[in-house]
Formats: sequence, C-alpha cells, structure tokens
Amino acid sequence: MASPRNSLQRIAVDPMEKIKLYGLRISYYTGKMEAYLRYKGIEHDFVTLNRARFRRIEEKTGTAQMPAIELPDGRFMADTTPMIAWFESQYPDTPVVPEDPVLAFLAHLLEDYFEEWLWRPAMHYRWSYQPSRLHLSRKIVDEFMTDMPVPKMIMRAVIRRRQLGRYVKKDGVSSDTWDHVESIYLKTLERLENVLSQREYLLGDKPSLADFGLFASMFRHFSQDPTASDIMRLQAPGVFEWQARLWNARWNSTSRWLDAVPGDLMPILKDVGAAYLPYLNDNARAWQQRQERFNPTTLGVQYRDVPVSQYRVWCLEELQRKARAVPQVDQDRLQTTLESANCWAPLFELKEPASGYDDSDLPFRAGKVHYDNRR
Repeated sequence: MASPRNSLQRIAVDPMEKIKLYGLRISYYTGKMEAYLRYKGIEHDFVTLNRARFRRIEEKTGTAQMPAIELPDGRFMADTTPMIAWFESQYPDTPVVPEDPVLAFLAHLLEDYFEEWLWRPAMHYRWSYQPSRLHLSRKIVDEFMTDMPVPKMIMRAVIRRRQLGRYVKKDGVSSDTWDHVESIYLKTLERLENVLSQREYLLGDKPSLADFGLFASMFRHFSQDPTASDIMRLQAPGVFEWQARLWNARWNSTSRWLDAVPGDLMPILKDVGAAYLPYLNDNARAWQQRQERFNPTTLGVQYRDVPVSQYRVWCLEELQRKARAVPQVDQDRLQTTLESANCWAPLFELKEPASGYDDSDLPFRAGKVHYDNRR
C-alpha cells in the first residue's frame, strides 16, 4: 500500500500510445494491475519478464519487483498502489475510489488489508502443497527463466526449494502456525461469499480499489493454484465467479457504489481490527527497535522469527494519514464505523510509526520490499 503524494500532478497522457506492463502471468500483483488497466480501458501491451528485463526495471525504478510499467515517454513505474493512484490522477473520469469520504477510506483500508494480509496464505498454499509446488515451478521456469543454460528439471527443483524456504518457512509458517495461516484464507472466503451473494462487488455494483486489492491474491494465486483453487470452487463459488467477473469488467457510468457502509462488511473489518492492525503495530515497534525479525502473536497464535517490514510500517503511516485526511464533517461517521469493528484504537495505537520510508518520488522510484527474508 502506498500513496504517491508528491507525484500526482496531471501530466498529459496520449490515450493512443500504449504503455508497457512488465510482469508474469502467475504474479500476485501483476494480475491486480492488469485488471485495473483493463477496467479503466487504458491501452497497454503485456511484456513477459525475463532476467534481463528484470535487471533493467531495477535500474529504472530502484527495485526488482513486478509488475512495472513503462510509459510512452520512457519513464518507469513500480508498486501497484501508487501506480493506481497516479493513473487515477490522469484518468479521473473513470474512478475506482468512491466519492463518499468514509467509503473511500474503507476502500483504501481494505485494499491494504487484502493484499498484505493474504500474502502469507497465498504463498503457503502455492508452495507448501506438492501439486501446486510442481505446477508453479514449471510455470516460472518456462515463463521467466528461458535464457538460462541449465536443464529445466534442475531449475524447477531449485525454484521449489527457494520459494518454500524463503516465502513460507522464513515467513513464520510452521506446524504451530499452519492451521492459522490456512484459516485466514478459509474465513476470508466465508465472509466474501456472504458479501458477494448480496451484490456484484464489495462496495456496490461496480469495482472499487478494495476489489482490486483483493484481486491480487484471489486471481493469480487462490483461483488458479491447484490446491487453493479446489477449495475456492467448492466452498466459495461466488468468490470464484467474482474474480472472473472483475477480470472481464469495464468501467461504465451507470453502475453505482453504495451510499453507506454495509453491515455484511463488518466481519471482514473486525478481522482487520483483531489481526491485521495489531500485527502492523507489532511490526512497527520491532522496526523502531531496529530488529530484523520478531515474534508476533495473532489471535493467540505465536509466530516466530518473522521478518520485520519497513514497508508495512509505512502502510500503517499511510492508513493513519488517510484517516486524518477525511473531512472534519465526516470524522464522527468514520470513527463510529471503525469503532464498531474495533479498528479505531489499533489504527492510532502508535502515534508516530516512523517508517523512514522515502515516498517522495513514487511511483517513479519505488522500494516495496516486504522484508529481506533471505537472512
């Protein structure tokens, strides 16, 4: 999650010139950005990343991450949330953020929650289960590592070992936390199934920023990876239908967002208040103490040796800033909504998270790294 506050000046963008979207068809965040561009009708060419292109993106943006965008004028961008904020400033006639200030804040809060909190279960279901692990290692090698003079069988084995170690075991997934990690996905499906039985999207009959944040994990991971996809199709067919609907959605002027916060979102917002915001606070305190790893407890479950994330300290800063930016006339309504979900107190538990994250040039110079989990 991010907010490119200093880079939102309106710049002429020629709609006839296509941008280039660099990524992989299996990528968590690439799918989110693809769906957004498709929905807005922003013409683009998809460019499959290889190692050489990845190095070029790091040179241009300051970070080796996907997706990245190259504008027709040669500038590069990275980190999907500030990229979307920038495109919203350039294409204001097709917004994905509701006009209502409280709903707008909830769209930002849910985007951040879904894409950051579902990261661990998405990686777990992809790499902890053999059918998914075998399938994805093949896709990564076939799509990304085409220029390596090493037998594919060896590269696939290396990928499986690397991903399972780096993104699962070194992110706190163990026999003690396994069930809790999976419960995040399963409970989210249950809550979403109820919401999506009432309307087509989270905040109305058209997608919002919250939907695109949720789409990151639900599209390229949970709906496509063999193990997680079986669960979704059987237990939450409405969610499976939603992700296909969003992929095919195009902006139109007749669809509407809700006029008020719906009660069926409260179980999800209570998850935010009970689990995600306390985690952000624990992570921020560990960052302030200059720790590289910490041992957070979530809903009574002890995680051990979890990487500290500077970026997620910044996520907390940004959520606080956005909440304070809600107009005074709407502040009571926002506070009442967040208090009813037990989100208000943990949101402002830390007065100054102090991430030290430089957001002055976003999205043109980025640095989104969840953590250095190679240690």
